[in-house]
Amino acid sequence: MFGPQTRFHTLFDDPCWAVAMIRATVMEAAHPQIGAALADSSTFVTHPWRRLNNTLRSFRILAGPDGSAREREVARLNRLHVRLTGTDARDRPYDAMDPAARAWVVATMFESTVTMFRWSGRPLDQAAMEELYAQYQAFLALLDPSNDALPGSLKDFWPYYDRVVEEELENTEALRTILYHLFDHLPAPPLLSGVPTLWAAGRAVAGPAIGAITVASLPEAFRRRAGLTEIPGAQVLTQSAYLALGTARLLPEGWITAESLIGLLSQSPDSDDPRVRALASVGEGIKRFGALLRLVTPLPDEPDRPGAGGPSGSGGSTGAGARDGAVQRSAEEFFDEVLDQTGDGYVDWPDLAAMARELSGRLDLDEPKETRLYDAFAAWWRELQSTLDANGDGRISRQEYAQAVPSLAGPALIRLAEVLFDATDADGNQVIDADEYRALFRTGFRRELLDSDGTYSRAAFIKDFLSFMAGRRRSSAYDPLFAQE
Repeated sequence: MFGPQTRFHTLFDDPCWAVAMIRATVMEAAHPQIGAALADSSTFVTHPWRRLNNTLRSFRILAGPDGSAREREVARLNRLHVRLTGTDARDRPYDAMDPAARAWVVATMFESTVTMFRWSGRPLDQAAMEELYAQYQAFLALLDPSNDALPGSLKDFWPYYDRVVEEELENTEALRTILYHLFDHLPAPPLLSGVPTLWAAGRAVAGPAIGAITVASLPEAFRRRAGLTEIPGAQVLTQSAYLALGTARLLPEGWITAESLIGLLSQSPDSDDPRVRALASVGEGIKRFGALLRLVTPLPDEPDRPGAGGPSGSGGSTGAGARDGAVQRSAEEFFDEVLDQTGDGYVDWPDLAAMARELSGRLDLDEPKETRLYDAFAAWWRELQSTLDANGDGRISRQEYAQAVPSLAGPALIRLAEVLFDATDADGNQVIDADEYRALFRTGFRRELLDSDGTYSRAAFIKDFLSFMAGRRRSSAYDPLFAQE
């Protein structure tokens, strides 16, 4: 169903599909259950590039030829969604495993794909739509074999879609965040974090344009119900954007792929990826251009965060002791950049669960190891809560954290470091080699970390982890993992 010659598979590298999936995400976020789960647990606001990279990677695995990898990914996604339950602001329960909600996710993807083809001047005929719908149905069946919430035929799909749009969707907090915050405040991807002014200049133009295109492409019935105003000329802008992006398909095959582009942007500046090294010299020129732009533009500057690869960051070539040990961030910075993964201004269980999800996904953990890692994070959360939650509201504010003692390396955090080492040490030989290190950090095996036998020992790993999490020291390994976008 998902072979390389199918229409479903070719979508991944179609630039128009990226815009279509933004539209689909907005339609998903308007569903009360999905919107509540996104608002409570998602990191798409604080770490959008990481989320995008992980989502694309998951799609590739699910549609790939490796059956065992596909089964592992399905199991991982289902374990992830089982943990996403709660109540929304109106005390309505939500459950990420709800069949209707999961069917709606696939429905928005299919309908947005059909809309993409129409807007880009490539409308699908009936037979092509039937084929594509069958592939999306198979995609849902792969994730949830017993799900019958998606209509069985394309003929029945359109009344179902219209009914949900007209009767169930709402102007949720997650929808408003995507439309009115994410596009206008999208942080630079890790690779471009050293040129904040240049990024801000581009975003000032692209952000509002993406928002206008997205709103203009939404179903009119939903725009009316949600009170979303379409700006004059947005329909023409949308049509032009889809047509312009569609011309990329005329390039030779393989020149531009979503996976390679997003993967490159997500690399930290000190990665050992050959593409990053090749761009290093270009980066210096970009920084100089950014400095010139800063002199002539009224756009507000965004300070270059230490540790993001700039001149004062941790992306240089000095040793770990000089680089990671000497540069520390304040308690408030550590709270915002590392602990508050969901960006709501507080630390509670969803923030630590987001860290566990990221680690589990990178290491491709099986169920026992993943559960052990989640349990270790849960124990650390209980330790933090008992120590820092001064007012007893079940969460930790920035002020409560800042008033804590500088070192928070309690028994639960030490145990978490040990569990993470065991999860990273895939072959169980009590040392981490270059491949295991790269699986976790997606960067090169740092020479200054090597012991005499050319490996990374348990003691050194735990020391570095505690130095980062408890001492608030910047780290060229852990910052891209937890702090960068």
